[in-house]
Amino acid sequence: MKFLCRIIVFSFLFPLSSFLLTSCTQDAYEKGEGKYSLMWADFVEARANAQKEIDQITTDDGEQLSASKPFTAKLVVTPDSVYRCILYYNKVRAKTGQEVFEPISIGEVPCPKVTPLSELDKEMKTDPVKFESAWVSKSGKYLNMSLYLMTGTTEDEKARQTLHVIQDTIISHPDGTRTSHLRLYHDQAGVPEYYSTQVYVSILTSQISADSVRLTINTYKTPITKSFSLRYETNTH
Repeated sequence: MKFLCRIIVFSFLFPLSSFLLTSCTQDAYEKGEGKYSLMWADFVEARANAQKEIDQITTDDGEQLSASKPFTAKLVVTPDSVYRCILYYNKVRAKTGQEVFEPISIGEVPCPKVTPLSELDKEMKTDPVKFESAWVSKSGKYLNMSLYLMTGTTEDEKARQTLHVIQDTIISHPDGTRTSHLRLYHDQAGVPEYYSTQVYVSILTSQISADSVRLTINTYKTPITKSFSLRYETNTH
C-alpha cells in the first residue's frame, strides 16, 4: 500500500484549483436515518483499492470506517494507495448493522516535504497569507494548517502561487529535547489579490526530528509564531 501526497511530485507547486472539493461517484444504497444522517467533516487517510476506488478511511481521531460502497474520485490516480484528504460524509448503518460512511465530497490535502533552508534552491519568499488555525492531529501524525490565500484571475498562465515548509534551524535544549523552527514559504508570484480561497495543508511530523515545533507564518497584519509539542497532546491554536 503506497501513501501518496501529490506534493512529492512537484515540490508543493500547485494551482489553486487543485484544492476544490470534488463530488463522489457511487451506486445507490439504502440511506440511514436519525443521528447517522448528520454530515461530518474530517481530515482522513483515504485508502484506494486495486480498482482505484476509495473503500476505507482512517480519521485523525483514529476511527476506521468502510465506505457503504467503494467510490471513485478524480484525485485517485494509483491503485492500492493512500491519500491525505478532507472528507465530508454521513455516517450510516449497513444492513449488517455495521457503521459505514456515505461520501458527499472529497478533496486532496497537500502534504509538503519539510525542506532545510540550506537546500532551498531559490530566494526565500514570505508573501503574506491569512492564517486561520493550526493544530496537531490527535494521532500526532500530522501538523495541520488552515490558511486563506488571496487570488484572482490573470491572463498569465504561468502565474501560480507556491508554498513550501522550510526548516530554518533546530535548537537543542539543556534537557536533551530539540525544537524545530519552521517557516512558511509563500510566493504570490504576481497572482492578483482580489479574493481569498481556503487552503488546507498537512505536514507529516515523521519528517521532523524534534520534540517540538515553532512555526512562523507571515500574515497581512504581522508575522505570527505558533508552538506545538510533537510528543504530547496539543490543543488547536
